[in-house]
Amino acid sequence: MKNDKMKNQYRVNEQIRVREVRIVSDGNSTVMPTRHALDMAREQGVDLVEISPNAQPPVCRLIDYSKFLYQQKKHAKEMKAKQVKVEVKEIRFGPQTDEHDYNFKLKHAQEFLSEGNKVRAYVFFRGRSILFKEQG
Repeated sequence: MKNDKMKNQYRVNEQIRVREVRIVSDGNSTVMPTRHALDMAREQGVDLVEISPNAQPPVCRLIDYSKFLYQQKKHAKEMKAKQVKVEVKEIRFGPQTDEHDYNFKLKHAQEFLSEGNKVRAYVFFRGRSILFKEQG
């Protein structure tokens, strides 16, 4: 089912219904009628794939479509692997936390930040300690 989304993303061969297209290959580009571009693709044994449909005229390439999809999936997988997942670490303080304990937790927070994680620190009140918010 994931593959269907990739396949429907690009128009191929007869699905391209514009008058003329820009063919791009290895640094040079030419504008030609779509029929002529399709004939060229058939001669070379490859597909006419619409890369950029919003351009004027739309940009197409003469490539093997299945190989192109494989390269797109491979590139997407590489980008996902390089992506960094940021975790949110939590540090909880009570209103009666002593100076030594505070410094200990501060040192941990600095380590989390140096590793590239986010830190959420909050003061929790338990029972009647909520009445003395200024201690927090």
